[in-house]
Amino acid sequence: MRIVVTRAEPEASRTAARIDAAGGTAILAPLLTIAPMPCTQNVGGVQALLFSSANGVRAFGDAPTGVIALTVGDATASAARNAGYRDVRSADGDSRALAALAIAELQPSAGKLIHISGANIASDLCGELQRAGFEAERRIAYEARAVDALPQSLVRRLGTTPQSIDRVMFHSARAAEIFTRLARLEAKPLTAVCLSENVAKAASNAEWAHIIVAPRPREDALLQAALTP
Repeated sequence: MRIVVTRAEPEASRTAARIDAAGGTAILAPLLTIAPMPCTQNVGGVQALLFSSANGVRAFGDAPTGVIALTVGDATASAARNAGYRDVRSADGDSRALAALAIAELQPSAGKLIHISGANIASDLCGELQRAGFEAERRIAYEARAVDALPQSLVRRLGTTPQSIDRVMFHSARAAEIFTRLARLEAKPLTAVCLSENVAKAASNAEWAHIIVAPRPREDALLQAALTP
């Protein structure tokens, strides 16, 4: 199975290595680049930082003392531990699971919650927390910038007959939107493999042979879906 990996580095190389190790062939084509943005480090009165990606952990920098880190999944949790956070709790899911984790394990009276995010987000995490009685703030720590054109190696593969690609993997709606805009797919015999229904909706702007949605919004499930014939 020849699978295009569209997420940003350094995660793209990690995902590609997992595909290759599982017997597939990964084709690296990151459609986003991560650019840190100025973000205040003041955590006075804050009980927890919420990270919806490892990019946010890296962009925010070293862990402040005594602040809990809540993460969307295990890879982001690992990045938080590497950054020095002592109390790290993983939601093992998506942004809704992250909000549910915060509501279940934290108290509104214990201090503010801060969502460390990218400039473009697909959900209103702070809104969910505020509706649950928390004081919540969003801080933008990085921007995921779209590439201007597909990598030429990928363009060549898309132009071969038959195509030397089987599936295109999307971890985010943004990557799916960028790919469909730049590739201008029309009735191509390719399959899109998407992390969630939201991602699949973005991918559906192009014609695909099939669109597969991972059973859970986790990379393990996404990889299994991508590698299953």
